[in-house]
Amino acid sequence: MIRLDKYLAHAKLGTRKEVKKLIRMGMIKVNGEVCFNDDMKIDENDSISYEDEIVSYQEYYYIMLNKPVDYLSSTIDEHYPSVLNLIYEDFAYDLFPVGRLDVDTVGLLILTNDGKLSHQLLSPKKHVEKEYYVELKEAITQKDIDTLEAGVQLDDEWTKPCKVIVKDERHVHIVICEGKFHQIKRMFHVVHNEVLYLKRIRMGEVWLDDVLEEGDYRPLTIDEIQALKGVTKK
Repeated sequence: MIRLDKYLAHAKLGTRKEVKKLIRMGMIKVNGEVCFNDDMKIDENDSISYEDEIVSYQEYYYIMLNKPVDYLSSTIDEHYPSVLNLIYEDFAYDLFPVGRLDVDTVGLLILTNDGKLSHQLLSPKKHVEKEYYVELKEAITQKDIDTLEAGVQLDDEWTKPCKVIVKDERHVHIVICEGKFHQIKRMFHVVHNEVLYLKRIRMGEVWLDDVLEEGDYRPLTIDEIQALKGVTKK
């Protein structure tokens, strides 16, 4: 349940003060009936209209972006533009990225205004998997794979065990459940290799949509949203 004036304000019909005035002037209808009560409680089953036009409001937004290079996974512009500049929606600047991708890393980036879900997806306690496609400068060896999968030391800390899936000697997938600074590049540096190209293709049970070109985005489906929420309950 939500107060009528709060619902209208969230729906961008005006400030709380402005929508209260609209209500008291009899310009808002609830289920076809004029309502003068600004603190009336409504729910998702109620139909709200202004000048006979339905007023819709969505509390949370969930976006899948195929992040291109030279964009920052941040909400402000620094030396590079923010990924939010790619989202051509009224609600774009209510969003924030779930985690970060380096400026030269591409692929799956979830954007939302659901702070609770974002916090859970990033919590070290949840061990949410992230899968990346990696192109390497040098051929990977079985010794390298064993070293990476067991965990490597990055400065004064060790990475958790991961999974390396070999496509061929210079193309692999790596699955991690952490998000340390430049983690994958640093991990391969430990085994004397260099990452030439890095693309995130999965977070939890949500895969990057193959039809999305770099810079394109779409809303998450209901199933994808439920998959993200489900993985945080494990």
